[in-house]
Parts: sequence; structure tokens; C-alpha cells
Amino acid sequence: MVKIGNIDLGEYPLLLAPMEDVSDPPFRHVCKMFGADMMYTEFISSEGLIRDADKSVQKLDFDEFECPIGIQIFGHDIDSMIQAAQYAERANPDLIDINFGCPVKKVVAKGAGSGIMNDIPKMVKMTEAVVNAVKLPVTVKTRLGYDEDHKEIVEIAERLQDVGIQALTIHGRLRTTRSSVPADWTLIGEVKNNPRMHIPIFGNGDVNGPVSAKHFRDTYGVDGLMIARASYGNPWIFRDIKHYFATGEILPEPDVEERIRISTIHLERSVEWKGERRGLLEIRKHWAAYFKNIPYFKPFRIKIMQDETLEDVKETLQKISEFYSGKNLDNLEID
Repeated sequence: MVKIGNIDLGEYPLLLAPMEDVSDPPFRHVCKMFGADMMYTEFISSEGLIRDADKSVQKLDFDEFECPIGIQIFGHDIDSMIQAAQYAERANPDLIDINFGCPVKKVVAKGAGSGIMNDIPKMVKMTEAVVNAVKLPVTVKTRLGYDEDHKEIVEIAERLQDVGIQALTIHGRLRTTRSSVPADWTLIGEVKNNPRMHIPIFGNGDVNGPVSAKHFRDTYGVDGLMIARASYGNPWIFRDIKHYFATGEILPEPDVEERIRISTIHLERSVEWKGERRGLLEIRKHWAAYFKNIPYFKPFRIKIMQDETLEDVKETLQKISEFYSGKNLDNLEID
């Protein structure tokens, strides 16, 4: 069994990555329905949190169904990170996670996210300060290194473990590596197989389905996998991977009715959490992903992206159901 502190994550946990504007409570809910073992909030600015910025504070929201859950914070100032960690702890998550992996330029430019990998002593000092500031387990998500000349994750992992983190997730790219470049898991494997390491090591990067998940598990020996972009519009990926691990069988793609059922749950929770207007706007980015590879879907996608009320969206989903259950598109009015 894999444990973070007293949190039991099962034999081989699958984690949902913290993704800005994606892994909000409505999306986390549907991923949990399909077996995500551990999830994280969208990453939260330490400065925004301690200033009570509405957007940052709202990201602390979660419900019991989503647990175990970690609140992920990022920042460049150690004092602000201490205060933010203590603020986040009051929301009663299961753990606090530090983001040392975000490659976004405006974050990196301030020395936060993966930008701090250019200053390992500060990275270690900040981590130790957060560990000492809270009672909850502290974990870290980071990358292989700052750039090609500084692939220092083996050393970083040891030093972060030495100051008290209780798990480490490693994304198999550098700060400078584009997402189009395949993730390099070699150093992730080195960290996991380092005899000095005793905390759980989770791998992240290009886990896009059951076959790749099994390859990374078997080849590099990590304690679990974190799934990011492949979960987008595909919350059943957690179920599919677990089924493949257990049976060696690839489950068929969910049919249209199942896609409608799950996307409707996502839709209703999005509206409930954000209000109708914002909820409908923000779920639009998910529609194409939910119905990816479904033939003849384009007219429906255009329509659902234009719908302005919850009732309109549900009517479109009903028409999608009617069409794919046997009606002819030429005879189906979708305007």
C-alpha cells in the first residue's frame, strides 16, 4: 500500500494533476467517480491567497467526496508561502502540495513554479519553511531540472526529502521543454531507484492511456502515476487504466449515452458551483474533448458552444442522444 503520512492511497494510486482552469471541483467530481485516488486543487498563488483575492480563495473549495485532496500553492516569497500554507491548512485538506513545476513564463519570471529550480538552496529553504509551518503532510510537484545543463532532480529529491516532504511527483520534462517533446522518464526512474529515497515517488508526463501507464509503471517502478492532459474530457481514464492493470483488457470507448451522462453531471455541478453564466462559459472548453472522435458531431459542437442557458444546453444534449440512437442528421433540427 502507498501512503502519504496517514493517507492510504491503495496499492497503486492514480493521481489527477492540478491543472489551471481544468481541475476545478466539477471536473474533480467526475474524475473521482471513475476512480482517481488522489486529486489536487488548481494551483493557487500564495500572494493572492494571503490577500484574500476572490479567485484564489475560491480555489480552496472542495467537498468530502473528492478526498483525499491536496491544496497546491505556488509563489516566490518564503514568508508568503508560509502564510499561504497556513491559510490553506484551515480549509482542512489532506495535504499541502508545493508547485515547483509550472513552466508558464509570467510565473517563472518571478522565480516561482519551475523558475525556482534555478535556485535550489532557496527551493529547499522554502520547502523546509512550509513543512515546519503546518501540521499536514507536505508534498512537492516539480520537473527534472531548470534546463539541459541543470538536470538535478536526483539531488533535489534527496534534499527535499531531507527537509521533510512526504511524497514527490516528478514531471518528466525540464522547465524549458515544450509539451510536444516526449517526456523523459529516465531520471524519474533514477530517483525512484535511489536507495536513499524512502518517500513515494509519482511519475507524470505522457500518461495517456492504459498501455502507456503500464509501460511507465513496469519500466520505472514509480509508486503511482499522475495524469494530466489525458484526463481532459476523459475522466474514465482512471477506470480504464485500473481495469487494464487488473485484467490486461482494453475497455471499449464509452458510447455517446455515457458521454452525455457524465458531461451532464459535469455541467450541472459547474453551474451549481459557478453560477449559470460562468458555469456554461467555462465548460465550453470541455465539449469537444467529451465527444472527441464521434462522427458527425461538428454541428452539435457548434450549437452547444453557442447555447446561453442551461436549458438550451440540455436540449442540445437531448438532440445528440436522439440522433446517435438512430435518427438521421439530415432530418434533425438543431437550431
